[in-house]
Amino acid sequence: MTDSATNKPAIWFWIVSVIALIWNGMGVNAYLQQAYNTAGYQEMYTAEQQEIAANMPSWVTAAFAIAVFAGALAAIGLLVRKSWATKLWLLSLIAVIVQMGYVLINGYASSIGMTIMIIVLAVVFYWFSKMSGSKGWLK
Repeated sequence: MTDSATNKPAIWFWIVSVIALIWNGMGVNAYLQQAYNTAGYQEMYTAEQQEIAANMPSWVTAAFAIAVFAGALAAIGLLVRKSWATKLWLLSLIAVIVQMGYVLINGYASSIGMTIMIIVLAVVFYWFSKMSGSKGWLK
């Protein structure tokens, strides 16, 4: 068996990578809707929730942006099988922990289930990228 054959990712690598891209694409969309205060954003949240988001410290909003944009770029990095994706997943994970830590500490989580899922998926995608690198699937 040649090196290129042994370094060929399993089908589930592609499935997880596409899921990661979709997930982080939804995160980018959520960030942009919040940042531009779109009509869709206003319809999804109560006035109280919108007020909380509008009064978040700028560093929390920056962490949100870093989390989703780094995650989206990291997912693209996985799909093109680049090792730099792992560094972006780590950056995204750190930003998620900063953002969600603030939200949880201050009791702003409108859905604890979604908040936990965001943290768990950030950890899973970072782990997945590290594991993919160790299998030689990333260059």
